[in-house]
Parts: sequence; structure tokens; C-alpha cells
Amino acid sequence: MADTEEAASLAGERWVADSSLSTRFPIYTRANVGEVFPDPVTPLTFDSGLWLAELGWRDAWVRMGAFEADEFPADDYAQLGVVGGYCYLNASLIRLFGERAPGLSWQLIDEQFFGAQPGIPPYREESGDVRPDLSERVGATFGWALSVERLSDLTELVDDMRATKRLRAERPDLTALSDAELVARYRELIGLHRNLFAHHLFASYMATVPLGIIQGVSVAVGRPDLLMVLIAGVGEVDSAAPSMALWELGRVVAASPELQADFDAGVHGLTERLEASGSQAAQAFLTGFRVFQHDYGSRGPNEWETRSPTWETRPELALSAIDRMRLAPATASPDAHLSSQAVARQAASVEILAIVEADPATHGQLAAALRAATVWLPARERTKTNNIRLIHEARMTMRELGRRMVERGAFDEIEDFGFLRQAELEGPFFDDPHALTEDVRRRRAQYLDLSAREPTFVFVGDPPDPASWPRRDAAIFEGLTTGATLQGIPGCAGVAEGRARVVLDSNDPSALDPGDVLVAPITDPSWTPLFVPAAAVVVDVGAPLSHAVIVSRELGIPCVVSAIGATRSIPDGARVRVDGNTGMVTVL
Repeated sequence: MADTEEAASLAGERWVADSSLSTRFPIYTRANVGEVFPDPVTPLTFDSGLWLAELGWRDAWVRMGAFEADEFPADDYAQLGVVGGYCYLNASLIRLFGERAPGLSWQLIDEQFFGAQPGIPPYREESGDVRPDLSERVGATFGWALSVERLSDLTELVDDMRATKRLRAERPDLTALSDAELVARYRELIGLHRNLFAHHLFASYMATVPLGIIQGVSVAVGRPDLLMVLIAGVGEVDSAAPSMALWELGRVVAASPELQADFDAGVHGLTERLEASGSQAAQAFLTGFRVFQHDYGSRGPNEWETRSPTWETRPELALSAIDRMRLAPATASPDAHLSSQAVARQAASVEILAIVEADPATHGQLAAALRAATVWLPARERTKTNNIRLIHEARMTMRELGRRMVERGAFDEIEDFGFLRQAELEGPFFDDPHALTEDVRRRRAQYLDLSAREPTFVFVGDPPDPASWPRRDAAIFEGLTTGATLQGIPGCAGVAEGRARVVLDSNDPSALDPGDVLVAPITDPSWTPLFVPAAAVVVDVGAPLSHAVIVSRELGIPCVVSAIGATRSIPDGARVRVDGNTGMVTVL
């Protein structure tokens, strides 16, 4: 009882990094942002990265013409909010963009970004919402977006990619920097986040333009089934690239009986065993894996949070994915699936353009949208990857400081740096780091308690007290029986059958075998490698522009998102059919 009371007390305290909330724009949701911040936000990220993301988001709104800068408070969050440590998106603001943008609406925005959300009220017009001048500006921006023909034409994204890759290639010897120099480097790096995040949000909203046109025409001509096919297999999706690289490493293992035996012994301590063996096969694999870590070591679970592990800091995460892929048949090759998706997309494009050929205006707009989709969908993922590379360099810098503080007894864990406020990283901290030790411990305890709770998915106005949120381990299983169905949103076309494997943590994919159906609560890029050996993917939440959908389209994996309660209702081990064309999941 004492432990329960203590946990409730910790959850009932205001989290040190909670924000105020907007009264002008009162609807907040975990949809979409749950992929970015599945866990609570640490104080350091709140003070630095998250605030710069808020400012970058505003920069993107103003750039596209949807808002004026004075519509946002100068010194407080508006687009983002943090309650009980969990990050929320302001759905009211994003819906208003849908109302102001020509050809969009709040309903279309809900469909593309948020998916199915029970309990969310309809949009209600407020004074100041209607701005014909801003709608005109947005329309001009949209027209430009449809004119872009190649991803390489977006030179700012190419420059960002090169700059963030250069940060990794030119990383200094962090152990040679003083404590103050490490903090200065962190602040310099994270200061670049505002601009990179503005590019990410701009690309994200530009992706709605072709998607909205394609969706509208597909429905109008009675072929909504073509929508998912028309935006699949576009290529150059940076967040899918690590899966391609992991697949190749998996093929190396599959071709070597020696490496197979090494992986059979488990991934814990695997690299040490391979280094000790000195065999040619082991050295070849390790060389390839080090290149992989250099190129993609920034990826991992909850990768926007500097406290989180990545494929560089915890190699076992990537090795576990390779372990699953080595068991998959050659027919599961993501390259082969991508080629198949591209062929299907081309055929569907010819088909739908032929249907509207008699209407020159619609035909021209649709042709432009189909071309623009191959630019802006990959652009969205490229801008995300650019941000993640930057955040990882900031992470590695602070991990070195954390390592030193553990040696000095000021921290219990390297990652405790995340529990400091940015203002606390000043001279007094370096003079006596132990002065904050108890504060850090208390914040960590509260963080862990909040991490074990299920935050409210959507709220209007005042949020519920985090102390009332249910604990994740207390979730009630509502098993579907044979023949029962669960309706979600189609994510990637195709139909597949397989054994359902409910995986709640991407850190432990060991239960997933090739040909299984992955059933997950939410997905960020750390889940992507699990898509490759899976027959299909089912996710509790999501929408057409969510990470799970974009990557599953690229890899050619049937996918259903917004299958509300899937992880609590699909029995683990049951045979299921996943229809990515209709969004229906059936227990067989």
C-alpha cells in the first residue's frame, strides 16, 4: 500500500517540465506526437529541444502563410503542450490550418494526421479564424509545392542532410573536452534544431497537398482502393534506409553457418565474442556493422529524447533486429517489395489518370499531385532524419558529461543528465554537481512512475490529473474470439495472414518470427526493422501520414493503423488476417 501511495503522490505532483496550455486553442491530442515522444519529456529536452521545436513549428506556419507570428504567445508553448510529462499536439491549431488552407478542411486534417480518435469534438469556428488573406498566401504556397518535381530540387533539405552527416563525420574527441566545453557544444548543437524542425514541419504540411488531391479524386471516381497504392513505393525514404542496411547484414549472417551459431547464442555480448573469434566471417560482419552504426547509429526508440538509447549507444537493439531478419526467407527482401510497390503505383497512376482524362483540369491537377507525392512524402522523412542526426550528436555530447558525473558519484546513471534543467548547467553545477543529486533522483523516480502510466489520448480544456491515469500493467485484456473483426484505417495495401505477435517494446523483438503479424501500440523508427520479417503490421493508433504507414508503404508490408485497442484485444499467438486495403483485421 505504501508503494502505491508513493507512486500516486509522485504522479500527482506537477512534473517539473509540464507546460501551460492554450485557452484559445483548447484541443490537445497524443496522436502523431506519440510516435515522436512515446515516453515523458525530460526537463533538459523540454527546456531546449522541445521549446526550439515549438518555435520552429511557428516558423513553418508563417512561412507557408497559414498564421501570423503574433497569433502565438511570445514566451509560452502554443502548438505543443506537456501534461504529466507527456507531449501533446494542439489539434485546434492544426485543424485551423485545415480550415484556412484551400482544398483542405479540419476533417481532412484529422484523417491525415490523427486517424480515429474517440471523444474529440467537431471544429467550431471562433472569431479570427477566417482569414482570406492568409488563405490566399497558403494557396500560393500549395501551388508552388505542386510544381516541385524532384526531391533534389529541395536544396535546403540536401544542405541539411550534408550538414548533419558532417557533424557525425567530424565529431571531436569528446573525452578531450572540459565539462564547460561539453555543455557549450550541446547548446550550440541544439540551437540548430529550430531551423531543422521548421523544415520538417513545412515538409510535413506540404505532404498534405498531393495526398489530399489524390484522396479526393480517388473517392470522387469511386476508386478509394487506389489511394494507398498511389502513394506507395515512392523511394528515397530515409527512415526506411536503415532497414535496407539491416537486411543486408542479416543476409551476411544467414549465409554463414559460423555467424548463425554466434547469433543463436544470443545478441548479449555478441560483438565481443565476434571480435575474440578473429575469424574472417566475424571480422567482415563487424566491419559492416561498424559502418552501419556510423551511418544509422542515431536511430532508436524515442530518438527525439537525448536520454534515450540508440543503435550506437546500445548496439544490441540493432543486433536484435538483424537476428530476426537473418531468419527471414530471401523473398522478404525489402528491395524486392519496394520494386513491386513501385510497379503497382505506376499501373494505378495510369489507371486513375485514364478515368479522369475527359476532364483536363482534374487530369492536370492529379498528374501534378502524383508527381509531388513522390517528392514531399520522402521529404518529410528526410527532414525527420536530419533532426535525429543532430539530436544524436547532442546526445553523445551529454552522455560524456553524464559518464563523468557517474564517476564522481553525482549521477547514478549516465542518462541522468536529462533530469537537469538547462539553467542548472551553469558554473554552480560544475563547482558542486552533488548539490543536485537528490533533485535528479526525485525527478527520475517521478519520471519512471509517469512512464508506467497510460496518458489520456485526447482532452479538451483542462486535462485529467495524471494521478488518475491507469497504469500500463493494469490494462484489461479484451480478447477477440474466432471470427471477430477489428476495423482500422488502411495503411498499406495487401492482404496477409499469420500468427499475431503483440510486441509492446521495440527493444525486445525476440518473440517475433518471420511471417508473424506485428501488433504494436505505436511505432517510431526503432520499430521499422521489425516490419521487414513481418507478414503485416497492425498498430493501435496512426493515420495516413504516420511513421508506420509511410515506412510500411516503402517496404510493401500490409498495414492497418488506428486499430483502436488492438494490443489489448488481439490474442497473442492467434492466427489473423490483415487486409491493408480495407483496414479490417480478422481473428481466424
